[in-house]
Amino acid sequence: MLQINMADVVAVINSLVPYLVTAGVLLLLAIIITIAVNKKTVHVVATRKLVHSQSWLVALVGIVVAISMMLSGPLSTLLNNATVTKYELSSSTVAQANKLANSVEEEAVTLLKNDDSNLPLNGKKVNVFGWGSTNPVYGGTGSGSMSTQYPTVSMLEGMKKAGLTTNSQLTKLYTDYRKDRPQVQMFAQDWTLPEVPASQYSDSLMTQAKNFSDQAVIVITRVGGEGADLPTNMKAKGITYTNNSKDYEDFKNGEGILELSQTERDMVKLVTENFKNVTLVYNGANAFQFDFLKDYPQIKSVLWCPPAGQTGFTALGEVLAGKVNPSGKTSDTFLKDITKSVSYNNFGYFAYKDADAQAASYIGFTGKEQKSTPTFVNYAEGIYVGYKFYETAASEGLINYNDIVQYPFGYGLSYTDFTQKMGKVTYSNGKVSLKVTVTNTGKTAGKDTVEIYYNPPYTNGGIEKATKNLVAFEKTKTLEPGASQTIAISFDDDDMASYDEKNAKAYVLEKGDYQIMLQSDSHTVLATQTVNVPKTITYNKASDTHNGDKTVATNQFSNVEGDVTYLSRANHFANYAKATAAPTDFTMSDAAKKEFTNNNLYKAADHNDASDKMPTTGAKNGVKLSDLRGKSYDDSAWDKLLDELTFNDMDNLIANGGYGTQAIKSIGKVQLTDADGPAALNNNFTGVGSIGFPSSTSFACTWNKDLAKQFGEMIGQMAHDMHVAGWYAPAMNIHRNPYSGRTFEYFSEDSLLSGAMASNEIAGAKTRGVYSFMKHFALNDQETNRLSMLCTWANEQSIREVYLKPFEMSVKQGGAQAVMSSFNYIGATYAGASSNLLQTVLRDEWGFRGFVLTDYFGGYGYQNADQEIRAGNDAMLATTKVTNHITDKSATSVKAMRRAAKNILYTTVNGWQYENGTPKVPTPVWRVAMITVWCVTAVLFIGLEFLTIKRYIKRRNEAKTAAPAASKGGDVQA
Repeated sequence: MLQINMADVVAVINSLVPYLVTAGVLLLLAIIITIAVNKKTVHVVATRKLVHSQSWLVALVGIVVAISMMLSGPLSTLLNNATVTKYELSSSTVAQANKLANSVEEEAVTLLKNDDSNLPLNGKKVNVFGWGSTNPVYGGTGSGSMSTQYPTVSMLEGMKKAGLTTNSQLTKLYTDYRKDRPQVQMFAQDWTLPEVPASQYSDSLMTQAKNFSDQAVIVITRVGGEGADLPTNMKAKGITYTNNSKDYEDFKNGEGILELSQTERDMVKLVTENFKNVTLVYNGANAFQFDFLKDYPQIKSVLWCPPAGQTGFTALGEVLAGKVNPSGKTSDTFLKDITKSVSYNNFGYFAYKDADAQAASYIGFTGKEQKSTPTFVNYAEGIYVGYKFYETAASEGLINYNDIVQYPFGYGLSYTDFTQKMGKVTYSNGKVSLKVTVTNTGKTAGKDTVEIYYNPPYTNGGIEKATKNLVAFEKTKTLEPGASQTIAISFDDDDMASYDEKNAKAYVLEKGDYQIMLQSDSHTVLATQTVNVPKTITYNKASDTHNGDKTVATNQFSNVEGDVTYLSRANHFANYAKATAAPTDFTMSDAAKKEFTNNNLYKAADHNDASDKMPTTGAKNGVKLSDLRGKSYDDSAWDKLLDELTFNDMDNLIANGGYGTQAIKSIGKVQLTDADGPAALNNNFTGVGSIGFPSSTSFACTWNKDLAKQFGEMIGQMAHDMHVAGWYAPAMNIHRNPYSGRTFEYFSEDSLLSGAMASNEIAGAKTRGVYSFMKHFALNDQETNRLSMLCTWANEQSIREVYLKPFEMSVKQGGAQAVMSSFNYIGATYAGASSNLLQTVLRDEWGFRGFVLTDYFGGYGYQNADQEIRAGNDAMLATTKVTNHITDKSATSVKAMRRAAKNILYTTVNGWQYENGTPKVPTPVWRVAMITVWCVTAVLFIGLEFLTIKRYIKRRNEAKTAAPAASKGGDVQA
C-alpha cells in the first residue's frame, strides 16, 4: 500500500481553509453580536432576545452549510474512497490466485549454473546461509507492496513445504541478528544489508552445520522500489547504510549495491571453505554482478529467484527439491562488471546549471514548499539497449563477449536436456513462417522455450541495426522424456523493419538477406536460415502502414533528440567512447528553454483558438451513460450525452481521477474504483488488497505468454470480488540499466518480451471487463528525479523501436483501454502534456480508444489540468485540490474538457460494472450522515425559529399591558 503523502495532507488542509474560516467567522459574529447587543445598547428585552436567537440560528445554518460544502467539495473524493464498502476476495478466488501465483514462480525460477548436477537436492537436509533467507524479497516497495491481509509463504517455509529440512540453528543466528528488513520506501531509503559478520559464526556452529548436511545454500537478496534507483556508489552523498562491523566497511567508494558487500564476501568465503557442494540463490529483480563465481568452484549451482509474491517461495522450494524442473530464462543480460553497462554513465542524477528561469515551486511530499529545477538524462546508447548492444558490439569487434557477459539474455538451464530442430523457413505474402521441433532427450519431464532472432542487412553508416533481435518466442508444454512438440512460428516481415529517422522519416524494411536464427539465448545460435527481401519497402503510404498503423508513422520526436551524441554502429562503433561517456555539458540549450513549460510558464489563454465555438452544456436530453455501452466511439449518441454535462460535471470528472472515476448523477455515471499495484490490486483507502503475485520481472522470466494471460484473467476475477473497475498496471518501461529501482515492476530489457507479457495481461483482464492502465507512458525508465522536471533525451528510432513498442503492442494486440502517463518530460515537454505522444502516436497512429490518466498528481510545479487536457491527458490522478482543476473556461478549454470526459466515459461504460445497465450503488455513509445532519438542522431551525418568534410575540404583548419602566435607563419590555 502507498504511504501517506504529506503534500496531500497540506493540500487538503489548504483546501479546507475557506470553509473553516467561513464557519469560524460565523461563530465569531454570533459571539460578537451576543456581547454587543446588551442592556446598554438595546433596552428592549424582546428585541435583544430576538437578535441573540436569530444570530445563533443564522450561525448554526451557515456553519452547517459551510461544513456541508466542505464535505461535498474538496473532501468528497477522499470521503467517497474511504467509506466505500470493503469488498474482499472470496475464499475460492484466494485459492485459485495462490495456485496460479505458485505456477508462475515455478516457471520464473531460472537455473544459471548446475555443475556436476548438484541440483536438485532430492529431499536432503540443507544448511541455508545468509540473512536474506529469513527476510526474502516478495515484491517491491511503494505501489508494489504486498497486502498484509493474506498469509505469506517465506523462503524457508517454501523449502519445508517441498520436503527439505533446514538448519534451525543457522536461522536463529539471522533472526537474532535482525528480524526486520531495512526500509527502502518511496520517501526514504535505508539500503543496509544486515548480514552477520563471518567472525560471529562460531566454530561449534560451523561444526554443527557440517554434521547437519554436506549441502549448503547461500541466499543473497536485493530489493528495489518506487521513488529511488539502487545506488551505483554506496559511498555517495545521501546514501543511508549501516556497516555490519566496526572493523571494515561493507562497500568501498565506487561499489554499487548490485555487488557483494564485504560481509557477504566473507560469508561466501566461509561457506565455500567448509562445503564442497554450494548452491547460490539470488533473490531480487535487478540483474546482479556474479563476477565472484569464478573464485569459488564450490558454488556449483546458481538459481535466480525473482521476487516471488506472497506464495511463490513454495515454487523455489519445489525447484530446489526437484519436484519442479526449472524452465525460466533470463529477462536481462547479466554482466561480469556492471560498470561496463552501455548506459552506466548516462543513468542517474544530472542537473542543469543554467535553468533557474525554468524552475518552479510546489508543495513537496513533506508538506513544505520545494523548488523544482530541470534535470536531464541522455539515452545516448540509442537502440543498443541490453543484449542488442553486447551482441552487436561483439560482432563488430568492439568487445570480447566472454569478458563482458556472465549470462546472456534468454538464458536458462534445466534438469533435463532438449534438442531443437529448425524446419524450413518460408517467406511469402509478407509473412515469415517456420516450425521448430523440440525433443526432451533427458530423463526428467520439463519445458523449453523456442527463441527466434533475426539479423538484418546493415550498411555502414546507414540505419542503425542490431545483429540480434528477438522477433518471436513460444514455450512448450511439459515434455516427458523422449517426447517431442512441434512449434509453429510466424511473424510479419515488417516486424523486421527499422525506423529511419533521418531520411525516410518512416519505418523501412531494407532489401537484402535477413538471417532467421533459432537460438537457445541471445548469444547461442542453434540453426540459421536466410530469407531475402527483394526490394526496399518504405511504410510511408496510408495504403501500406507499418504494423497496421491507422495513419503513417512519421517523425514526432525530432525535438527530443537534443544535443546528444548517440551511439552508432558505423565504423565498428567508432564513437563508442564519446557516446557512452558521462555528460560534461550541463547547460540547457536555447531551443529546449524556448520549448520548456511548467506551471509558471504555461498560460492557457495563450493557446486558445478564437474560432472555437462554445459547446452545449447542461442540456436535458434524457440520455444515460448506460445507453452508450457497446456503441462505437464515433456514434452520434455521444454528442447528446456530452451536451448534458455541465462545466462542473466535467471538471470533477477530470480533476478527481485518483483511484477511481467520479459520479455524475444526471447521466447515471456512478463512482467507480480503480486499484493500484503491478502484481496485485490494492485499495489505498479501504486497505483491502488482493493476493500479491510474483513480480513483472518474474513473469518475463517465465517466457510464457499463456501465464501472463491467465494472470490478467485472475486480476479480472479479483477485481469483480473487490468491485474494482480499473487496474493501475501493467507497467512496461524498459530495464535500461540494472540499477533501476522499479525493475521489479517492469518486465525486461527487451521490448518484444515486455510487450508480449504486458499485452497478454491486458487482454486477460479485458475478458473480464477490467480496463488496465498501461504505464508509465513513456520513457520513465529510472526513478531518480522522476518527480522533478526530468528531461529525457532520446532519438526517434530508439523511442519507437525500444521504448514505445511494448505500449504499441498493448494497444494493438492487448486492446488496452486506459493509459497512465509518466512524470518525466519527453525532451522539454512533460509527458502528460505531449500531444505528439498522447494524440498523434497513441490515438492517431495506433488507434487507441480510451482515456489517459496522469501518474500521481501532486502539481510538482509542472502538472496542470488546463495544459494536459488539451494535449490528450484526460484525467488527473488526484484526490485533493492542487492544480488539477480546470481554470480556463474558454471555448477551446471546454471543447478539450468535453473530449476528455468522452474518453473517460467511453472507457468506464464499457467496463464490467455496466454490463447490466446503470450499477446500483449505495449512497456513501458520509453523505447519508450529512443529509441526516441537514434534516436535524432543518427541524431544529424550524422548531427554534418558531419558539423564538412565539416568545418574541409573547414578550411584546406582555409589554403593551405592562407599566412604564420603573426608572429612566432601565429595561423596556417592548
